[in-house]
Amino acid sequence: MKITPLEIHQKQFPVKFRGCDKDEVVSFLKLVKEEIEELLRENTTLREEGIKAEKEIKDFKESESCLRNMLIGTQQLVEEYKNNAQKEAEIIKKEAELQALNIIEASQQKFFRMQEEIADLKRVRKHFKEEVRQLIENHLKILDRREDTDTEHTENPKIDDNGNDKRLLELKNSQIMEID
Repeated sequence: MKITPLEIHQKQFPVKFRGCDKDEVVSFLKLVKEEIEELLRENTTLREEGIKAEKEIKDFKESESCLRNMLIGTQQLVEEYKNNAQKEAEIIKKEAELQALNIIEASQQKFFRMQEEIADLKRVRKHFKEEVRQLIENHLKILDRREDTDTEHTENPKIDDNGNDKRLLELKNSQIMEID
C-alpha cells in the first residue's frame, strides 16, 4: 500500500495520557510529507527521463540499423559500379583488340593487293618492253628489206604478169602480217 503525502498530512493520531508532543508529531509528519513529495517528484522526473532515454535509445537503434543498411547498400552499389566498370573496361579492351585485328587484316590485304598490282605492273612492263623490242626489230627488218628492195629495184626490178612490182607486194604483205 502506497502512502501519499496527503495521507500523511491528514493523518490524525489519538491523544492519550502522557502521549507524544503533538507539535513534534505534526512537525515530523510535515517533514516526512515534504520528503515524500520530493521523492515522488524525483521519481516522476526519473521515470520521464527513463522513458525519454528509452525512446532516444530506440531512435538511435533505428538510426543505427538504417545507417547499417545504408552502408551495406552503399557497399553493394560500390561493388556493382566496380564490377560494371571492370566489365565495361573489358568490353572496351576487346573492342579495341578487335578493331586492331581488323586494321591489321585490312592492312595485310592491302599489302597483298599492292604486291599483286606490282607483279601485274612488272608483267605489263615486261610485255610492253617485249612488244617495243619486237616493234623495233620489225621496223629494222622493214628498213633492211627496203634497202634491199631499193638496191634490187635499181639493179633488177621484178614485175609480175599484171605489171606490179613483186617486191612491193611482198613488203606490203609482210607489214600486214606484222600488224596482225
